[in-house]
Amino acid sequence: MAGHTENSITIDAPLDLVWEMTNDLENWPRLFSEYASVEVLSREGDTTTFRLTMHPDENGKVWSWVSERTPDREKLTVRARRVETGPFAHMDILWEYTELPGGVRMRWTQDFAMKPDAPVDDEWMTDNINRNSRTQMALIRDRIEQVARDSENASVASSR
Repeated sequence: MAGHTENSITIDAPLDLVWEMTNDLENWPRLFSEYASVEVLSREGDTTTFRLTMHPDENGKVWSWVSERTPDREKLTVRARRVETGPFAHMDILWEYTELPGGVRMRWTQDFAMKPDAPVDDEWMTDNINRNSRTQMALIRDRIEQVARDSENASVASSR
């Protein structure tokens, strides 16, 4: 068996702002609530290899792994995968951005499988990823929309 999730949210902000903020890896700890740090390990062409470290979980365990991420601005997609898979047999993520009249729809599709000796199964992880994705997407939306409002207000103020 394998896990599959699809989650999306619409962000009321310009596409360029949504793209820049969600692809600025070094600032992810300020964009996502779950990440304590991001360390860029290498950049090769459009692909960035980086280490993500989470805040300690409820048991005090700190999870960390290496991923790689390749954005394609023209197609408005980002492909990512875990290089250090940890409890996952594999984890592949597709980010898709679609410009809409009310902003930008950001969609995350995650395909994965847990290793046989992982502490949880595919079904548990599917539920966990769905729950966490909704939380993180709402937080990201709120933070980007705040930056968009602040930028709009600064523009209005400077034009007076």
